[in-house]
Amino acid sequence: MSIFVIGGTGFIGSRLTRALAKQGETIVCMDINPHTADFSDLEDRVSVVRGDMTQFDDVLSMMAEAETERVINLSYFLGNFHPPHVATKLNVIGMDNCFEASRILGVKRVVYASSLAVYGKQHHYGERPVTEEDYSHGHDQYAMHKIFNEWQAEDYMDKYDMSITGVRPTNVTGPDKVRGSIDHVNCITQPARGNPVSFPYADFMRLPIHVDDITEVFKRVLMADDPQHAVYNSGGTSVSMGDIAEIVRDLLPDADITFENETGGYEDSSVFLMDNSRLVNEFGLQYRPYPERVLQIINEVRSDEGLPEIST
Repeated sequence: MSIFVIGGTGFIGSRLTRALAKQGETIVCMDINPHTADFSDLEDRVSVVRGDMTQFDDVLSMMAEAETERVINLSYFLGNFHPPHVATKLNVIGMDNCFEASRILGVKRVVYASSLAVYGKQHHYGERPVTEEDYSHGHDQYAMHKIFNEWQAEDYMDKYDMSITGVRPTNVTGPDKVRGSIDHVNCITQPARGNPVSFPYADFMRLPIHVDDITEVFKRVLMADDPQHAVYNSGGTSVSMGDIAEIVRDLLPDADITFENETGGYEDSSVFLMDNSRLVNEFGLQYRPYPERVLQIINEVRSDEGLPEIST
């Protein structure tokens, strides 16, 4: 099967490309930075092309040449500090380029990354997990783009009977995560390197999901022929920054992690309680315990730094 991965050399995309190729699929990765991942060991199962998601001709021509049967879009600007014109061009127009090219070419399945950012702050929902049916309270640049992406998908499905599915990842974490929400990552990776690290609030909440887990989510949703829903919450582990620090200190007793304040961040936390039963029930997913993932990240970082790995 021919699969077109937009953003296929990135943080999640490179892992998804490998996972799909290892199960025998033929992958074409389109990325504006084609040399940030090496797939040479995958022989003829993966090809990488340089393309600009914001240019419709790039998307259409490369998708057509790949004889695409399924496409996934993992190309977007994380965060809220980008110039509006630049961010809108990629996050909104780029997404429309993906949907429109898929429509023209009759692509069987389209999957795209939405985000937990659509929900906004946890205080909008009280002390309960959000579901896919909840109102989207997100109001910053990235959240509004993702909310609009979900509406774009709905509009295409209503008008053209396309199969388009969104996934709302939470705070994706891994040893090489460097964009978007990274405080929960730095709380692990910096002590693993022997560096001190400090954060504003110990009670600030996060909802991390390991990059390997979200990769598996995207793979299963993409390969499903007839998903039951248009959007799925990924879920994750509800944990405070202080709790992450304690997990790290249990593994690295000399970890130098400090907080400017013990309290004051909880009420300003983004959504950290999420119901992902829709995804679990339909796709049978099960995530490894978060402390195991913390240990995995620590040892991956230490291996890269030439430091001895640790064990529990």
